Amino acid sequence: MLSDNIPMIQVIEGDVREKAFEKGEYLGKCCKLMNSEEFTGLTVEEAKKAITNKVVEMGIARTRVNYHFREWIFARQRYWGEPVPVVYEENGNIHVLDDAELPLVLPELEDYKGKNGKAPLENAEEWKFYDHNGVKGKRETSTMPGSAGSSWYYLRYIDPDNNDEFANQELLKHWMPVDLYIGGPEHAVGHLMYARIWNRYLYEKGLSPVKEPFKKLVHQGMILGSNGIKMGKRFPEFVVNPSDIVDKYGADTLRLYEMFMGALEASKPWSDQGVEGARRFINRVWNFFADETHITEENDGTLTKVYHQTVKKVTNDYETLGFNTAISQLMIFVNTAMKAGTCPREYAEGFIKMLSCVCPHIGEELWQMYGYNESIATAEWPKYDEAAMVEDTIEIGVQVNGKLRGTVELAAEEEEESAKAKAKQVPSVAAFIEGKTIVKEIYIKGKIMNIVVR
Repeated sequence: MLSDNIPMIQVIEGDVREKAFEKGEYLGKCCKLMNSEEFTGLTVEEAKKAITNKVVEMGIARTRVNYHFREWIFARQRYWGEPVPVVYEENGNIHVLDDAELPLVLPELEDYKGKNGKAPLENAEEWKFYDHNGVKGKRETSTMPGSAGSSWYYLRYIDPDNNDEFANQELLKHWMPVDLYIGGPEHAVGHLMYARIWNRYLYEKGLSPVKEPFKKLVHQGMILGSNGIKMGKRFPEFVVNPSDIVDKYGADTLRLYEMFMGALEASKPWSDQGVEGARRFINRVWNFFADETHITEENDGTLTKVYHQTVKKVTNDYETLGFNTAISQLMIFVNTAMKAGTCPREYAEGFIKMLSCVCPHIGEELWQMYGYNESIATAEWPKYDEAAMVEDTIEIGVQVNGKLRGTVELAAEEEEESAKAKAKQVPSVAAFIEGKTIVKEIYIKGKIMNIVVR
């Protein structure tokens, strides 16, 4: 304990009295050390490494990496969870239930609370005592953690109705491994590691056909409160209930907004204004594409380039989970179509297919309005034509003696002499070459032109 006569020396710059209780808000984030001799001026994270290196070099310490492995306690003092198919015999032996006695079903209880520190299943007097085929004893009354089942569910989902084995081996060989695992940092330590451990055990037992269960892992970011902090009990006023958003705006609006907030891997703060914007976009889509007067059977070519650009970008972005940029491109197409006033039916249907991945309800509704009876989810994905995306005109910079003096618009296949002539006619360029001798003209097709004068 510090004496009242010995002042506490501040070692981190700034007023940290309030933030001292919020480690994540300032430690390691540009805050620097003070009153710390040779470490003064370093950020907290830099100082940690520097101080560690110094005491190691002094020979009074050594570095070590510690890994914390979350323990899943099977001895859970609550009712819900898979019952353990084990019986403790009167002679002290442990008896494992035969396959014919599985699945072991939890008994219904009048009281689901444990008593005197014992598991709730201790209340199931008839159920817990076992007497079968000459084996007598007491069932295990602890239940497995819910995470136990989640460690192999992806295998059972492949063959959920199989009563003879946990999954058919041929089906497992066909579907495993899982192509894409989407989770977050918290999910990784609470599920991913244990799923891999359980899968490795099942693989060694010849029950899983693959050594690793997942091909690719993507960490999704967290949706924060509008105050930029993780939603939770600490700031209940910033917690958003998805059901409330669905009730007020509809599920499509919620889905669209969440996918449009930013990159999938990034954590993003919630914005009520953003939700409103998503709803307005859906309304614009409905008002335009649900109105048959906007849909034409003819194609005048106005939307050809932007449509094929949209199909290509959305297709590629969906493949790479770039939902926010895919939605941006869909918005560009809608704006262009509305400006044109009409949209060819082929392009309208292609757009609806792409949008339905994010907004399935409006997608299905419009699909039926266009005369289709089957689900849009079974429709063929739209295709794009590279040739249709070629730019008709390009804009390049024009330099005079190496300095940019203007830009000129040229045809994509403009001849060199014609390009040079047009560049000299640009007023801002002409002003710098007037009355001077042109020494050289350098034209890099489609990129830039440089006129050297003296």
